[in-house]
Amino acid sequence: MFAAWLACAGSVRAEDGHALWMRYVPLAPALAADRGTQLREMVAPGHTPTQRVAREELVRGLTGLLGHAPTLRDTVAGDQTLVIGTPESSPLIAPLRDELASLGTEGYLIRRAQQGGHQVTLVAAQKDIGVLYGVFHLLRLLQTGAALEHLELRESPRVALRVLDHWDNLDGHVERGYAGRSLWDWQSLPEWRDPRYTDYARANASIGINGAVLNNVNASAWSLAPDYLLKAAAIADTLRPYGIRVYLSARFSAPIELGGLPTADPLDPEVQRWWRSKVDEIYSRIPDFGGFLVKANSEGQPGPQDYGRSHAEGANLLADALAAHGGVVMWRAFVYAHDVPADRTTQAYTEFKGLDGKFRSNVIVQVKNGPLDFQPREPFHPLFGAMPRTPLMMEFQITKEYLGFATHLVYLGPLYEEVLRSDTHARGEGSTVARVIDGTLEGHALTGMAGVANIGNDRTWTGSHFDQANWYVFGRLAWNPHQSARDIAVDWAAMTFSPDPAVVRPIVDMMMNSREAAVNYMTPLGLHHLMARGHHYGPGPWVDGGPRADWTSVYYHRADRDGIGFDRTRGGSNAVAQYAPTVAARFGDIAQVPESLLLWFHHVPWDHRMASGRPLWDELVSRYSLGVRQVQAMQKTWATLNPVEPGLTRLPFAIDPERHANIAAFLDIQLREAQWWRDASVSYFQSISGRPLPAGEAAPPYPLSYYQSLQFPSAPGDGR
Repeated sequence: MFAAWLACAGSVRAEDGHALWMRYVPLAPALAADRGTQLREMVAPGHTPTQRVAREELVRGLTGLLGHAPTLRDTVAGDQTLVIGTPESSPLIAPLRDELASLGTEGYLIRRAQQGGHQVTLVAAQKDIGVLYGVFHLLRLLQTGAALEHLELRESPRVALRVLDHWDNLDGHVERGYAGRSLWDWQSLPEWRDPRYTDYARANASIGINGAVLNNVNASAWSLAPDYLLKAAAIADTLRPYGIRVYLSARFSAPIELGGLPTADPLDPEVQRWWRSKVDEIYSRIPDFGGFLVKANSEGQPGPQDYGRSHAEGANLLADALAAHGGVVMWRAFVYAHDVPADRTTQAYTEFKGLDGKFRSNVIVQVKNGPLDFQPREPFHPLFGAMPRTPLMMEFQITKEYLGFATHLVYLGPLYEEVLRSDTHARGEGSTVARVIDGTLEGHALTGMAGVANIGNDRTWTGSHFDQANWYVFGRLAWNPHQSARDIAVDWAAMTFSPDPAVVRPIVDMMMNSREAAVNYMTPLGLHHLMARGHHYGPGPWVDGGPRADWTSVYYHRADRDGIGFDRTRGGSNAVAQYAPTVAARFGDIAQVPESLLLWFHHVPWDHRMASGRPLWDELVSRYSLGVRQVQAMQKTWATLNPVEPGLTRLPFAIDPERHANIAAFLDIQLREAQWWRDASVSYFQSISGRPLPAGEAAPPYPLSYYQSLQFPSAPGDGR
């Protein structure tokens, strides 16, 4: 099959990445002819906005892939027909009504079937949005070279709320954003609706994302002001045909700042009336408004604890106001107290575990994947499995605040998969985080997964070509958290570059190894929070002092002459006790804990014997160096995909020169910074341990004082 792809090697073209994974480049002639015989004509309704965008996407996709637009017909006239619709929109789909009902309101069916004596391709669903999702799936099959004969696919999302959280401020700055300014141009809204909003909606619908929080969790009360609600309504109008509901981050003190009230106490009747009135106002502008995301009593944000109330009382205040309209509250569990505790990682569990069952039915508690803060590697958050009577929503970070910003190639699929497959043992073996998230462990219908978006106004959307894969894999795993990150990477690479295995295989190998490489050159063996202060750019294992101890690196690694690591066992902070007994016993035992989390849970002597047979100090230095070599290996792999060999011979599987050169330059940056992380970290930890470097390990080229002196006042994404 793929020999046909090589025949059209000359069609390689310059690209800037704006099309994402929806490039719809021409198939090889033989493949296009074969698929074209099955998809030459189309029966597709166009009575609603969603029906029209589904039909338009098919025309766009099939025209690009097959070289000609499908002929639109009212009925099936031959075996080359594609039929899309719902039982209400198409009499050809009506006989499938009962079968489609079992797929839910967002599910779909793709099938080769008999219609009036003809063999046709069906994309059918109970509702229009399911048809649109099915259309994108069909186009994915075409893009990746899949055969269409004997098609029989039934898909339904496993998670109800699949949401991007935009940390975008009203002034256009994106906190922890590395892809330019905000996509939302608040100044020109509502009159001007940038066409990119539609492209954004298309991209999200193609991977099943159905919600967008427009503004930063560190919210401004003005996002709820009448003028900004009109602007949000304009965005909602654009996103609606693609099945995407708009949400807003709500500032808990908005009744004071916007309403002029003296208090924001959730039990105050005037405060309750203010929120009911505000919610009614929002729904008058945005009839399908999704609800609120709230960050409260964390990092200085106002919240119910300011009035002696609980997180549940604060969330329920907003939930009661939203309930009549069908809205939800996504209440974040990322909290830590004003007073620095013995172990910050224990605070969310301490504050929320006792509130299990006290939240309204339309509240879902949004929990970060790990107990600290989106580190390169963390254990799964102990709240997963610990609140059986409360729906919990996963929060992943897509923007790479701690993983090389946009310049480092770090595919986050393995990180997401690692967390989702972790076993909480809350109800015995097999109680995975994925089962907590999809509701099957405790029988919750309200389920969700949120991703902190990496999107900006950069032409590539995400600041680099490979960071598009992190947006993509988040959406696919939010649809079904039990999928394989590798399988998703295969689809993304095939659609983004080429379905030729000579391209897909090496690219996917790079992607699947990239996260572990970053862990090695940044925070190996369970180390965490070693970055520079504030902007988080580059290594800073020496960071100490300042307003809070838990904003420093030394608070977490606790390196001294005897060893390194944070003791979270029973003899230390006892954070392990927040996990189920089986998990706690494993994490708390230095002989059983995975080496990848060793220094997260244990303060370990420098001469502790590792699985490799090396002492811990030697292993630590070796891991740092391994991370650098892994980046070098990615560079070598990428070089094999160069569009032009030294003799100016064009390779048959070439990637366009523009994207190849850009990615090669970013890999140069990654290698330089990986070496910087290695040298600075090894230099610092050697100054603490007093031990010689292992044989064969190169000494850092500069003294420790040099690395400590580096300043980056213009580091991107700094929200402080």
